[in-house]
Amino acid sequence: MMRLVYADLQGKVYDHPDCEALGRSGDMIVDLLEDELIPLPEGATLVSLPCTRAIYADPVTGDMRALQGEFTAVGALLPQGYTRLLLPAYVKADKSSVLPLFGYTAVVWKDNGFYVAAQQSDDPHKWNPNTCNPRELKRKVHALTSQYPDNRLYRHLSHCALEYQCLTASNTFLGRWEGGVPVSHSCNAGCFGCISEQTDDSAFVAPQTRLDFKPTVEELVQLMLQHLTAPDAIISFGQGCEGEPSTQAPLIIEAIKQVRKQTAMGYININTNAGLTDHIRGIVDAGLDLIRVSTISALDDHYNVYYRPRGYTLANVEKSLRYAADKGVVTSVNYLVFPGVSDREEEIEAMLGLAKRTGLGLMQLRNLNIDPESYLGLIPQPKGEVLGMKQMIEIFREELPDMVIGSYTHTPESLEKKKLQTK
Repeated sequence: MMRLVYADLQGKVYDHPDCEALGRSGDMIVDLLEDELIPLPEGATLVSLPCTRAIYADPVTGDMRALQGEFTAVGALLPQGYTRLLLPAYVKADKSSVLPLFGYTAVVWKDNGFYVAAQQSDDPHKWNPNTCNPRELKRKVHALTSQYPDNRLYRHLSHCALEYQCLTASNTFLGRWEGGVPVSHSCNAGCFGCISEQTDDSAFVAPQTRLDFKPTVEELVQLMLQHLTAPDAIISFGQGCEGEPSTQAPLIIEAIKQVRKQTAMGYININTNAGLTDHIRGIVDAGLDLIRVSTISALDDHYNVYYRPRGYTLANVEKSLRYAADKGVVTSVNYLVFPGVSDREEEIEAMLGLAKRTGLGLMQLRNLNIDPESYLGLIPQPKGEVLGMKQMIEIFREELPDMVIGSYTHTPESLEKKKLQTK
């Protein structure tokens, strides 16, 4: 039996021998299937869901019930490389409460271990928190902030690396894989679930502080050259601690030009909403190698209510992707997925259309970090049949054979390797 996992008010986790675990898809409580479960991945975290009651099935009658007493539901926070298939099954004891901005995954106890409703979408090694040695990180932070005492970006990123334990910021100091170079304090969207800036009347608390200065070209170039010292190095504009990087297109364009005059090593990436098409064109023409475009849907009404775009539409996003692909830039979407919404027929069809029209190279599946009730209450009423997250992924793989499904940004070489592995 797949046993219910729950927690007491002190956060201690238990499994219940007489309660069968369930999952949740959108606002529907559903049965869990064996082929939806994998062992709890390394780097995952179990968390209690405050002000909730866990929902379970009576193993004899099959009736769904809420666990009584001073207990809460439990979810798992997955590391990069894993796609959530179902949410935890719960109801809110206090309907006015709002869960923190995390991506909660259904978790059960079976075969003497924890299992989660998830699927591996990429090699998780590079984004496993255990690959980051805290002592080495502190030493590298001290070394680079001392080497560049006037570079405000290093001071800003040191906070992200040491306090938020951001792996992209940590990579910037460790000189490996994908590092970040934040550039913008402003944004042309007002995302409902923004992690770096929320309005005063928002129900959410932004878990990160946003960049509060405009860096100079010199600061950008210093950081980029320091990181781009290996063939597989990636330096990325557009981090969780900033706004939309393309709003600072003149800075980015000049920085790319100066860097590429000094080195051809590594890859330059931008994580963007791609709404400012003219700005994206300029950045692409300056020598951009990779672009990752964030989206929650390829349907206008769904996209608009979440991103709340200012002065652009999904048509601009599509034009930016198409232009980048035509210029030889490796294109990807950072697809924020949510069980019971993303896996509906109309959402799948719309995303297939966008991918085909733009020649998309990579779909990065990311678990949407949001309070489920707030999100479901915000978006238009979902239509169409729910096919399930596993079926959604299978459809993408079948209908888009030239596109790779993953979870994070890849170099062209690693993308080709991953493509061969999936064939």
